[in-house]
Amino acid sequence: MKTFIGSLIAGLLLALPLSAHAGNVTVKGSDTMVILGQRWAEEFMKKTPATKVQVTGGGSGVGLAALQNGTTEIAMSSREIKDAEKQKLRARYNTTGQEIPVAKDGVTFYVNEGNPVTALTVEQLRGIYVGDVTNWKQVGGPDAPIIIYSRENSSGTYVFVKDHVLDGEDYAAAAQTLPGTAAVVNAVSKEKNSIGYGGSAYAKGIKELKIKKGNEEISPSAENIKTGKYPLSRDLYFYLRNKPAGDAKAFIDFALSPEGQAVVTKVGYFPVK
Repeated sequence: MKTFIGSLIAGLLLALPLSAHAGNVTVKGSDTMVILGQRWAEEFMKKTPATKVQVTGGGSGVGLAALQNGTTEIAMSSREIKDAEKQKLRARYNTTGQEIPVAKDGVTFYVNEGNPVTALTVEQLRGIYVGDVTNWKQVGGPDAPIIIYSRENSSGTYVFVKDHVLDGEDYAAAAQTLPGTAAVVNAVSKEKNSIGYGGSAYAKGIKELKIKKGNEEISPSAENIKTGKYPLSRDLYFYLRNKPAGDAKAFIDFALSPEGQAVVTKVGYFPVK
């Protein structure tokens, strides 16, 4: 009987998600945030080696789904949680979750360094991404077809662009979906007539477009993003089912501390405090 009960308890413990074991914190979601999350985890575990922080990507939607089904303690998201996602949390846990802004970012549109176009309006970007504008000459560039790169629909950045640039319209059928911002940057760096988008921290080896607003061209600079002047500024979030406690709270407190916010700057994003 003792052997049976011991085996049963061991089996139940193994069946629990990683976040349920003492000394472990699971963090999952936004690919935009995954490098930042991993850097936070590395620095935090140096200070608290008894705690293991596991950080994985997959997209904001994937992280929030994991939060709903109990397989992650913290979801990383580069967009705000949707009402439908809140309702799923309420139905299962009787809570709509806890939202914690942990960094600031600016969604930037990338073009190849050889492209003479330096700035576009949000309306021109919308035209490109819904398929109404198909040649660079329509927006002041060379006579060449525009090759569009996008993110997968589980990406928070995909949702942010659809909501804030496309006004809810569908992406053009010609848009090529790539699995992560790094892949978008790599593709744009190699294709001279392309355009893509992603977080500002990934903008290396390509050119970031400024956003035209009236007579002004607004760059995705640190100051413009921190103040919100850049039109596509956004917060990056941690979501939890309940108020943070235990190891998860210690990890989040570290991320929001001066030391943790210094990591934000090193990675290429901007402090939330």
